[in-house]
Amino acid sequence: MNADKIFTISSTDDFENQAIEIFNFQYQHVEVYRRYVDLLKIAPKTVDSISKIPFLPIQFFKSQKVIASGYTEEIVFTSSGTTGSETSRHYVASTELYKKSYLNGFQHFYGDVEEFCILALLPAYLERTGSSLVYMVDGLIKQSGNENGGFYLNQHDELIEKLKALDGAGQKCILIGVSFALLELAEKYNLNLQNTIVMETGGMKGRRKEIIRSELHEILTKAFGLKSIHSEYGMTELLSQAYSKGDGIFQCPPWMRILIRETNDPLSIAPIGASGGINIIDLANVYSCSFIQTQDLGRLHPDGSFEVLGRMDTAPIRGCNLLIYE
Repeated sequence: MNADKIFTISSTDDFENQAIEIFNFQYQHVEVYRRYVDLLKIAPKTVDSISKIPFLPIQFFKSQKVIASGYTEEIVFTSSGTTGSETSRHYVASTELYKKSYLNGFQHFYGDVEEFCILALLPAYLERTGSSLVYMVDGLIKQSGNENGGFYLNQHDELIEKLKALDGAGQKCILIGVSFALLELAEKYNLNLQNTIVMETGGMKGRRKEIIRSELHEILTKAFGLKSIHSEYGMTELLSQAYSKGDGIFQCPPWMRILIRETNDPLSIAPIGASGGINIIDLANVYSCSFIQTQDLGRLHPDGSFEVLGRMDTAPIRGCNLLIYE
């Protein structure tokens, strides 16, 4: 399976053709997925469009080893979970493929990573092992080659001084942080950033009262002197990320797509504009499962962008999705 082909996708037809090819590969080689499709009594030969592809419920990553036969994991990413909850495990057969995905994704939305200094405020993720977000951000920091980039745990004063100096010198920066940590910064400091993107990953991690996304962004824009706050949408079970450059409207890279399913019929795709459960096609997840039925609620726009509206009623609060939305 030539996974690198996904990074050359340039049209809707190309995406659909590669998605069908990967569906057939995963049906043949990912035992968990094949059993699930068979239980649904779906014949693979009838799957001739992405709307007919079965999406594997994300809960399977908690109880099953989702990896293609003949492949061995190079790394295992785990979800943060909550106290007493079972965590998801993503067995990644190719860290090189993940690197290509997050670097190409960054390039698609922001340009050359070497132009940026990346500062990361991710205490909840740094305090445990197995975080795919930390792995990605660490890779971006290294790829940027900027010696001023790095992770911060609770060194707020040091981070702010570094950020002020870099921004004041005209250095393009990205400050990526978990929501509760960015709020702590916003309550302690007032800045007027001119060359910095502030990106939240979502999540209060039980550290603070949950608030709606628009309220969070209003607090952060005022504190940092910015017009908008960017967001990253990803999860343990994926190898690709969607990004928002403001107002909580997310865009996918060319090898990733969102479909919305009917909340009362998980096998039916909802019309564009309707709210429902988020299904994700992540073609970078070729050696695991590229078709995942999440427990997030969302709405798809005609241009392919989407909003995340919250969590389904029966879904446990987890990962990067602890933020409450309007």
